[in-house]
Amino acid sequence: MTSTPTRTAELRPSGTEVPTVSGARTLGTLSRRAVAALSFRTIGAVYVWLLIIVLFSVWAPDTFPTVTTVKQVLNGNAVAGLVALSVVLPLTARVFDLSVAYTMSLTSVLTAYFIVTKGVGPGTAITLAMTAALVVGLVNGVVVVVLRVDSFIATLATGALIQSLITMVTDDSSITGVKLLAKPFADIAQLDVGGITLPVLFLLLAVTAIWFLLEHTATGRRLYATGFNADAARLQGVRTNRLRFLTLVTSALLAGFAGVVFASSVGSGSPSAGTPYLLSAYAAAFVGATQLRAGRFNAWGTVIAVLLLGTGITGLGLATSAQWAASLFTGSVLIVALVLTGGRITLPAVLRRHKAPTVAETDDVSAPDKEFSG
Repeated sequence: MTSTPTRTAELRPSGTEVPTVSGARTLGTLSRRAVAALSFRTIGAVYVWLLIIVLFSVWAPDTFPTVTTVKQVLNGNAVAGLVALSVVLPLTARVFDLSVAYTMSLTSVLTAYFIVTKGVGPGTAITLAMTAALVVGLVNGVVVVVLRVDSFIATLATGALIQSLITMVTDDSSITGVKLLAKPFADIAQLDVGGITLPVLFLLLAVTAIWFLLEHTATGRRLYATGFNADAARLQGVRTNRLRFLTLVTSALLAGFAGVVFASSVGSGSPSAGTPYLLSAYAAAFVGATQLRAGRFNAWGTVIAVLLLGTGITGLGLATSAQWAASLFTGSVLIVALVLTGGRITLPAVLRRHKAPTVAETDDVSAPDKEFSG
């Protein structure tokens, strides 16, 4: 009895053909991912940033395209980057913290007050100032999470209370003194390596830590789930209230540290140190949410937005433009960046297309915060 060969055996690929097909598919997948990663919708702010660099290089060829300008942009925007990062975690959990500017002013003033007026050492002064920032974070957490007051209103009210304390301590006058200009306190912001100051290193450490937390830990996935739909996340077993509480505490601590760095940088404690940083911090966070991880607040996107704005403002200064040009530039770039990248955060129709994530999903929790209310 003879057997008849089957068609399956005849069509079976040889051993040399399988790797070829698999390799082609892998190459195609990698190329598609590269195109997606470099698309304007993914890193539009980077292309706008490069365009700004080219424009100012042509406008001010003698002063702008230099290594000194690069160092100036990095050193001059490190504090702004720290304040911007301080609002990223609360926003991820769908919480606004408008007290960050006041917290920054508070630690700036308290550090200078303890060093100059009370004569304590820099280490003790910084510890006391950061303890005050911690108290602010705890108060925000209790009011927002425990008492269930809308975060926008609650943190704004907390900021008003902080401002009254600052006025009581300083009488709305900056605290200055020789001790603030002496080492080791001055080294916090002025010690440099190759022209790059320590605050840039602080910014790098902060952005790396927040990036790792959000992208590579279960806590980060739970934060995104909380921000997208707190009720759904709660049903999945996420302790949403605890996460929101901790984001407010972390935000206050990071903003407080920015105030200490600012005091070291300018050599004084200013009662209005944080005021100019509030709007730019939220602007950078929202523009950053359109970059890299579209629709999600993220650390590196926020820093890119900070450097984009800082580069433009530095360029305007080097080009000897009018004083009003910086504000015009900031507003224009923010509008253009958000419009060109699709404005995904502010379009409810787009947000509704995303499926509500579960805590178990490690790569699919990519939906943006669809609503921002306390």
